[in-house]
Amino acid sequence: MGTLYVVATPIGNLGDLSVRAADVLGRVPLVAAEDTRVTRKLLAHIGAHPRLLSYHAHSRGSRLDALLAELESGDMALVTDAGTPGLSDPGAELVQAAADAGHNVVSVPGPSAISTALSVSGLPADRFLFLGFLPKTRKARVAMLQDARQEPGTLVCFETPHRINAALEDIAATLGGRQLAVCRELTKLHEEIFRGTAEEASQHFQQPRGEFVIVIQGAPEQATGPGDADIAQAISDLEQSGLTGRNLVDEVTAKTGAARSRVYRMVLESSRPGTNGSEG
Repeated sequence: MGTLYVVATPIGNLGDLSVRAADVLGRVPLVAAEDTRVTRKLLAHIGAHPRLLSYHAHSRGSRLDALLAELESGDMALVTDAGTPGLSDPGAELVQAAADAGHNVVSVPGPSAISTALSVSGLPADRFLFLGFLPKTRKARVAMLQDARQEPGTLVCFETPHRINAALEDIAATLGGRQLAVCRELTKLHEEIFRGTAEEASQHFQQPRGEFVIVIQGAPEQATGPGDADIAQAISDLEQSGLTGRNLVDEVTAKTGAARSRVYRMVLESSRPGTNGSEG
């Protein structure tokens, strides 16, 4: 019965690979990698030559059984492109399957973009909520941010360069002027940490490049939801700008932070004859 080593790899600077991680990668016969091209460069850097098999979101269904079969005859390392496996990648499924099959699973800890960003953000890290990559569509992105709006712990999420500005706009619209840290290209040559509000960050990153980690201040202790009068005013203002139906509900939800079902009910009430929308 082989052992599955869950190995953290550098998120940018190759010097962050631990001595233990290099030792494991140098002696296991097989490495399951998110992208074999990326991992091959790391292995070449340390002079290691294990066999590589890809294991990522698109191959996990067909590759899982094959990897478990390989574990029956020898040890294996699991790596992601950067950081700790199992965070925003399918590594957890292989870990669970290996454990269920009776294999020993050993962590070889090291770099993580989450802990790295938290450590330099200046925001509390005693409690945090990791959101992974924000959704691609605005509707789903706003819904996720809305769900996390009352979370008192610090929020952490990943974002890509071509969506960072849209994400910052939605963070500003949903979470207001909270303090945040936008961490770009962590541990790499052009590492940058921007601290301020989402609106300020959006102005700063006019031509964004690289990978981003966003660390956002949690909800204030005294945070309360919007009152009916606030929602009714938002409905009235946006109706006057020409919004109706689903678009109106979406915009009021994003603007006020109220539950979508509550906004939907109040929009229906405001459309009834003789109803001003602020009284039930």
